[in-house]
Amino acid sequence: MTTTTTAADIARAGKTDVYRQFAGIVERRPDALALTEGARARTYGELHDRVLRLAEGLARAGIGRGDRIALLSENRGEYVETELAAAWLGAIVACQNWRQAPAEMQHCIDLVAPKLIVVSARHAALVEAVDLRGVPVITIEAAWEGLLAGGPADPARRPDVDPEDGLVILYTSGTTGMPKGALISHRAEIARNAALRMDLRVTEADGFLAWAPMFHMGSTDQVLGSLMSGSTVHLCDGFDAERIVSIMEENLLGWMLLMPGSIEPVVELLETGRRVKGIRAVGAMADLVPLELIARLSGLTGAPYLNSFGSTETGLPPGSAVLIPPGARPTSLSKRKSTLCEFRLVDPDDREVAVGEPGEAAVRGPTVFSGYWNAPETNAWDFRGGWFHMGDLFRANPDGSFDFVDRSKYMIKSGGENIYPAEIERVLLADPRVSDAVVVKKIDPRWGEVPVAFVSRKDETLDSTTIDAMCRSALAGYKRPREVHFIAFDAFPRSTTGKIQRHEMERWLKAGTS
Repeated sequence: MTTTTTAADIARAGKTDVYRQFAGIVERRPDALALTEGARARTYGELHDRVLRLAEGLARAGIGRGDRIALLSENRGEYVETELAAAWLGAIVACQNWRQAPAEMQHCIDLVAPKLIVVSARHAALVEAVDLRGVPVITIEAAWEGLLAGGPADPARRPDVDPEDGLVILYTSGTTGMPKGALISHRAEIARNAALRMDLRVTEADGFLAWAPMFHMGSTDQVLGSLMSGSTVHLCDGFDAERIVSIMEENLLGWMLLMPGSIEPVVELLETGRRVKGIRAVGAMADLVPLELIARLSGLTGAPYLNSFGSTETGLPPGSAVLIPPGARPTSLSKRKSTLCEFRLVDPDDREVAVGEPGEAAVRGPTVFSGYWNAPETNAWDFRGGWFHMGDLFRANPDGSFDFVDRSKYMIKSGGENIYPAEIERVLLADPRVSDAVVVKKIDPRWGEVPVAFVSRKDETLDSTTIDAMCRSALAGYKRPREVHFIAFDAFPRSTTGKIQRHEMERWLKAGTS
């Protein structure tokens, strides 16, 4: 037999996508546990059957390759089924933030122009508060099983999904402006899973506990990655410390995602004598966590703390290659470049900076997203020179490691000097009497802007004079906070990822409500 092999044939042989990766696990381990959700559990075979049925139902509803599905729901099995069915269809799931105000939701819906909106009953009121432009709405509780009733999709009719096709849109925003839609491809999701497993040695026996909202990369990336690797996903409907610790006691876990604002309640439960079954790595965002709390959490779990730095746009890279030993109070938070990532530090003219000088992180590699949806000017700037410019400042060390400085887009300019708040925050968070802290800018008639600190303290003897002395010994004089405000830990306004929202703190200052 004579055959003719074309360049297209060769290229096709090197392609894969998220659904194909998942289907490979189904073929190999159909009876393995794929998903738990309270008392509900599904094997890989059962989940796959539902995914194919949903793909067929969505196809009948007119959804095809490149179409957007706006999804607004708490963490639940139907969320995962939608993402995997979209992977089969070549469609894109725009994961909506249910904490948004109606004006923000309107913007996010209009931005992606979905062909279908899927919403849970819990969040239906938010959808009803916006103009849907005639887009049909499916409520999960009312319509789901009907969507699945028409039988499975025919593999022969599956679109030719390309690895560069988008799979999910996750919204991200800075301190100002409306959210941007970060388009993440099949290629990026596969690479993010590979980087995590290469850096942390996570295996198919190590499950993932998805408590963070699925509209954040911390859950969507890891849920999809787990299901492409044969692991079990444990879904939680939001942060519930008791439920989370119970799952930690009963199941082997890979990366146990805990972020600022969620660590302390878990630590308090573990200090009552609760014991985890086994965790590969715990935590995230070490630069934003008190050092004492890092030591307590990692010691109680017996798992090293992940000294990571990443973003929605890049996944865990560029910083997922350093683990702080269990129980250790770190003396340095230096990071090393992740697997599957190129990394450089540049000045505003895109010239590499010298060792020891702050520079903006520029990243490239297979984990990087495909750009912001419908934002050509932003993409042209952020991807200049073929590198994605993160907007985060680091300093390189002589040994090749790098230290986080701050967000380049949030800088305090005081008397001609640039002040990066994270430098001050690290001094504050190093004191065991501090449970959390944030530094923001305040307009000053003499200096232009000055730093102001908000501190949550465990010990009432810690006062502003002591804090000033701490900062004097560790920082240049112009970096010292000009004011210190003490507030309760729970009073910090936070995003769903636990990050303190600096712009809200600035509003407090302007309103005089601190």
